[in-house]
Amino acid sequence: MTSLQALYPDDFAHCHGCGRLNAQGLHLESEWRDGETVARFTPSPQHIALPGFVYGGLLASLADCHAMATAAAASMAAAGEVPGRDPTPRFVTASLHVDYLRPTPLGPVLELRGRAVEVKERKVVVELTISAAGSECAKARVIAVRAPASMRAGA
Repeated sequence: MTSLQALYPDDFAHCHGCGRLNAQGLHLESEWRDGETVARFTPSPQHIALPGFVYGGLLASLADCHAMATAAAASMAAAGEVPGRDPTPRFVTASLHVDYLRPTPLGPVLELRGRAVEVKERKVVVELTISAAGSECAKARVIAVRAPASMRAGA
């Protein structure tokens, strides 16, 4: 299955966290699976807060991008479209709340899982978790809104 971010329109594909057109970005890729999104990311040594532990700002960035993909996929599913096949609409962050539950070790692959808990025409509320080596390290609640036309290139 194609990642949701791979199907973002080109003018919305430059995000540092998930934009395929950002050469220096993180390139997070989220997939839609049975009503939830799943992504995996391996932090690099430069993503540290303290030796051996992941920087919390990276976790917030990953949560932000994964939640936007989750919002897009949930809105598509609600409209009868197929996430990961049809063009993915772009959402932007209205609110991002992250709870850090325990220090996140540097080394293991991080797993992100997201689910929409409210889907409306313009707004989607997403809850997600970030785990490392099977332990939940962070959780987030994110409010996503459809990207306004004014954010498109040339608008």
